[in-house]
Amino acid sequence: MATNTNKQLPSSLMADLHSTLLNKTKPDCKSASTADPNPEKETSSEIFGTEKKRPIVLVTNGEGIHSPGLGFLVEALVRGGICDVHVCAPESDKCFSSHSITAHETLVATSEEEFTGATAFSISGSPVDCVSLVLSGAIFSSHKPDLVISGIERGLNCGNLIFYSGAVAAAREALLYGVPSLSISFDWKNGESQESDLKVAADHCMPLIYAVIRDIEKGVFPKDYALNIGIPSSPSTNKGFKVTKQSQQRCQKTWQVVPSSRHSSGAHQFMPTHQRIGIQLAQLSQAASAAGAARRVAAQRKDIEVVESVAAPGKPETKEVVKRLFRLELLQKEHTNSDEGVDLKALENGYICVTPLHLQWHYEPKIHDLFSNWLSSAVNGEKDYS
Repeated sequence: MATNTNKQLPSSLMADLHSTLLNKTKPDCKSASTADPNPEKETSSEIFGTEKKRPIVLVTNGEGIHSPGLGFLVEALVRGGICDVHVCAPESDKCFSSHSITAHETLVATSEEEFTGATAFSISGSPVDCVSLVLSGAIFSSHKPDLVISGIERGLNCGNLIFYSGAVAAAREALLYGVPSLSISFDWKNGESQESDLKVAADHCMPLIYAVIRDIEKGVFPKDYALNIGIPSSPSTNKGFKVTKQSQQRCQKTWQVVPSSRHSSGAHQFMPTHQRIGIQLAQLSQAASAAGAARRVAAQRKDIEVVESVAAPGKPETKEVVKRLFRLELLQKEHTNSDEGVDLKALENGYICVTPLHLQWHYEPKIHDLFSNWLSSAVNGEKDYS
């Protein structure tokens, strides 16, 4: 997904970001939860007016509805009091689901009661399913949301990781419906970061979210762009917001063979249900099961191979199917780009990066000419060859 420069953001939003950067406006996390009346509510009256209907914000994510990042974000939005908050998120972790959808299967929507001040449902599908379902008008009685926010994710969705991210895909799905959207991720450091950091991160996103909501109400926020927001690992000491470009950092994908030592303790969780049942039946009896299949597990070297014997009841075995188990590990490479304008560099320098993402991939006009010439040459070359 292509990114764009600062000039493609509205001047009013740029002014907000610039002002926040200069003044380092940072809410007091302690006072924000105890002060009454809340200062954000006073601000909302100035922005929206007391008689105006409050905008609706849909919150979703990729980690699942019970993730702390989503919870702190919803809490901050409700506490701010400038919008009505709806929540619709996957019932389980779908971080790397990208833009997958659930087709030809039935989705289950379950009401959730843990979000005070917000209406919430968990969905047995992907983040994109959640957004699509809400924007279709099938799950909430009110009109479609004015803004979709996806996050806060533990782990950055910057660089080329945005292509795998379910959270970014949820924001992109909103754009397909013409609804402005934000995706938010936090630079989580294993062994260092704590859940309380996510609360601080949510509070520090509020000035930007308020600016976006205000410009949506004014009709000046660009409809063809989502903002991908990355928060540094020390959110309380951030230097403010910085508009950035998407870096081209690639993640390293490694497929690991599940070792035989994990079979007895946890390998069953990687097998489909029918395989687990078959293995249990084979362990209970040496005879064939009622379905006529006997399964056994053999460890060879450090790999697991599941050997299935398939035959009709009372007949000799006809074939064996060998299955091996694998797990994908994603490792983000060290950032080496020295361009100060990219997302990962801004995060490294302590800024909250704000990267505009377009609905469609872009290319420069010269690239069009280049491939026009290439296509002409390729076709002519093929004709000459024939």
